[in-house]
Amino acid sequence: MSQKLEIAVLGHGAIAGYVVDQVLNIPKISIAALLCRKGSQGRAEAFAVGRFPVYTSVGSLKSWPDLMVDCSGHSGLREHVPGALENGVDVISISTGALSDSGFAVKLEECARAGNASIRFLSGAVGGIDALTSGSVGDIASVTYTGRKSPLGWKGSPAEEKCDLGSLTEPFEHFRGTARQAARDYPKNANVAATIALASVGLDSVDVRLIADPYVDKNIHEIEASGEFGELFLRVQGNALPENPKSSALAAMSIVGELKRRISRIGI
Repeated sequence: MSQKLEIAVLGHGAIAGYVVDQVLNIPKISIAALLCRKGSQGRAEAFAVGRFPVYTSVGSLKSWPDLMVDCSGHSGLREHVPGALENGVDVISISTGALSDSGFAVKLEECARAGNASIRFLSGAVGGIDALTSGSVGDIASVTYTGRKSPLGWKGSPAEEKCDLGSLTEPFEHFRGTARQAARDYPKNANVAATIALASVGLDSVDVRLIADPYVDKNIHEIEASGEFGELFLRVQGNALPENPKSSALAAMSIVGELKRRISRIGI
């Protein structure tokens, strides 16, 4: 690694915007490139406003960064991350739900092995992941996750097919199932469910409820778990990023926090 941590940012949405704004004020980190999907280069260049070059494929990068920072969601992860891993570029991501596709998870493993690289999924919008990971060293009996957002936060998701989000007067449970099902059906909303599952008992063993609630103005995440370690009850009332009610401020902050950890000599 050079004197600075050189990163390539994947994506140009609300989370990428937050990460870029923060990173530009961290002297030990530089943004070498922005990667976007084919067909979105115009929007990506408008986002970059000349601050860094924009590319539509990993193969077109002029040099390999130290780290790829995925802020793009499942589609961007699928398009760019396997190639980055194959070429020895480590990746951090909050798009944990993409691992609900077991075939894609295997592909990531194979690409990482081929390039002697790694991909790390961050805690994102929720807390308690460290406790779940540690607790999974022993037996975990049960894990449940409840995600609650305002109706606006579920726009563009399958919730629209199950209720009229604009006229709800009471909380409405529009999904109940496993973390794998939630991650597949709600790729922009249920990364938290996948993160909790992969930190604990697996995608097919975490019970998930997703609720549209007209009485809340925050993204609420509740975890209940029990096992050899004891019991865990956690509730996070997270703010959304102003630019996108589906995007968690804490998720964006978790990326910046990880970048700061990587350039720190001492940390937790």
